[in-house]
Order: sequence, then C-alpha cells, then structure tokens
Amino acid sequence: MKIAVACAAVTLGAASVVGLAQAAAQKPDGFDTKAQYAILLDSGADLVLYEKNADTRMIPASMSKLMTLALVFRELKTGRLKLDDSFIVSEHAWRTGGAPSGTAAMFAPLGDPIPIGDLIQGVTVQSGNDATIILAEGIAGTEEAFVKMMNDYAKELGMTQSTFVNTNGLPAEGHLTSARDLAILAKHLIEVYPEYYHYFGQKEFRYRDKFTFRNRNPLVWADIGVDGLKTGHLKESGYGLVASAQRGDQRLILVVNGLESPEDRESESRRMLEWGFKSFRPFRLFDADEKVSDALVWGGEKHYVPLVGDGDIDLLLPTSATGAVSAEVTYDGPIKAPIKKGDQIATLRVTAAESTATNEIPLYAGEDIKSSGFAMRGIDSLLVLAFGWLL
Repeated sequence: MKIAVACAAVTLGAASVVGLAQAAAQKPDGFDTKAQYAILLDSGADLVLYEKNADTRMIPASMSKLMTLALVFRELKTGRLKLDDSFIVSEHAWRTGGAPSGTAAMFAPLGDPIPIGDLIQGVTVQSGNDATIILAEGIAGTEEAFVKMMNDYAKELGMTQSTFVNTNGLPAEGHLTSARDLAILAKHLIEVYPEYYHYFGQKEFRYRDKFTFRNRNPLVWADIGVDGLKTGHLKESGYGLVASAQRGDQRLILVVNGLESPEDRESESRRMLEWGFKSFRPFRLFDADEKVSDALVWGGEKHYVPLVGDGDIDLLLPTSATGAVSAEVTYDGPIKAPIKKGDQIATLRVTAAESTATNEIPLYAGEDIKSSGFAMRGIDSLLVLAFGWLL
C-alpha cells in the first residue's frame, strides 16, 4: 500500500546545489517569453524553472540533429566506431543534403571518405544536412534504418512526444518533437557523453582547407556561459534553439522555438538564461547521512529503516523564498526485508510556500535490515491485517 508520512514544516538555510531534486513545472508570475514553445530547467537539480507549451508537439527543424548525434556518440562510446573512421559520401547524402540541395551543408564531395570527427563538426558547427545522412548511412546502412534507431532511442529516453522521419530536420510530414523532449535529450547528451560535448561549443571548423564554418549558435560567441547545443529554423517552425549554460556549479538547459527572427531567438534566449540564474537560489534541507524519516519494514529484525538522501539534500527555490517548506515522505510499504543500505525505497516531496514547484527527491535505506524469524513475520502479518500496520 502507498504510505505517506508528513514531515514538520522547516526553514532552510542557503547552500550549494548538489542534490537530486526533481520537480513539477511552474510558470512564475510576471515572467514570460515571445517563444511559442519553451522550457528552462536546472540540470543538476532536475528542476523546471519555466515552461510554455512544453509538451505540445512542434517542428524541431535542425534541432533534430541532436538525436542523430546522440546515436553517433553512443557508437563511439561503446567502441564500435572511432573518430578517425571514415564514411563514404553517397549520392543520396550529396544530393539530398549536400551542395545540390541548396540547404545547410558541409559540402562533402560525392564519393569521398570523410572522417567521423569531421562529420560531427560538420553537424555541430555548420549544421550540415549532408553530414547527418553520411553518418546515418555509415552506421545503419540506410537513412531509413537509422531513423528507426533514432525513434527507438528517443523512447528509451522517455521522449514521449517525438517522432523522427529523417536525420536532419528537413521538412517532412510527421517529423515532430516537444520542448520538454529536447530538454531531456540535451541533458542526456551533457551527462552521458561528456567526452564529446565540447563539439557543440566549438566556434569554428576549418574543412578541406577550403571552408571555414562558424558556429551558428550565437550564444556560444557571447560571454554568458553558453557552451552548446543547437539552433534550428524552418519557415514552418520559426526560429529555435537548444542551449546550455554553466556558471559555477549551476547548469541551465533552455529550449525555445517558434520565434519570428534570429534576433528574437538570441535576445529571448539570453534573457531567459539570465532570469534563470538570477531568480533562483539553493537551500539546504538535510545534510549528508542525516535521517529524513523512517519507513515501515515487514519481516525484518527492526520495524523501521531510516531514510537518507544521496549526500546532501538541496533544493532550488525562488530568490524571494523565505525557506519555509512542507514535506512528505511517500513509499510503497511496508517494505519487505531484507533491505540493503543504499536501496532506493522512498520519495521526499517538498513544496515551498512561495512556489508551485514540487521537488521529488529519492530517499535511500540508511542501514541494512536483516530478515526476522518466521514467528516475527507472522506477527507482522497480523498487525498489517488487523491495524493496517499501526506501530
């Protein structure tokens, strides 16, 4: 059965953010954006600071290329590919996404072998449509087969609003995603593939001693902490951007789309990131190894197991917050013994008085609980049947 234990209201002190808080979305009063679709989240805290139509399906344009690169990075990380491996430029890649297409391209010559490292830069810096197709065909044989891999990977990541039809975001019916899904993808790229993330912040790419491509993300050129990820634009979608910025230990991820001009895209993205960094601050709820509460145990040598966080438990709250919060521990219980120290068994839900965000923080067993004998388990069962486990 689901058990909820209310915790006493507490007042928090300021601290550095190192927790694992997860939060429901909020739309702060007095703040909005011109973007039709937007989401801003604190990556370390998993806290959504702002959202607007974040789950509405939209046309992602070249922001789709983040999904292509996620698969490329996965192949590299597993060792199935190496950066100096090369793929041949097919006629399909050249004609559909290369020079003849009249779209953004890295101008890879038909029939030439192109190193994977160059192709990645052709995507992250130049947004080359030919580069994504070359990578897809090199990995999966055909672009169609690779697109299936993209959709499968998106499902694994929980990108519930995403359907990919091609590798690059060129106009195609049914090629859709959401701002939240792109934020999930950006967070995944940053955390799972840190060894390749630097490509997104690369300012220039010199290719074949003939082309010098400049990163199309205007914010990587600004001194505001942005180190990636990807722009997008189609007539049908407007101007969009997936960006990430870090200041100190705090990293924000931003997705906007549906803006009317590149100037709006840059100015709105700057404004939202600045607001995110300035409008929220960290609070300490519990220190590392400090007991948060107890959970009921069935069939154990003890009737309760202490619950702790994974290190310090910190929250992000609006700067105007007083620190007063209400908290509740929930879990499916009683929890059956044996229990190992470190098992995740409960969730701490915390809501601030001045905020609609509900932080959901995983809690873990603070000690081992061994199984009891047969007689004690029988008594525990009778207590559950008779009193709903009122100990």
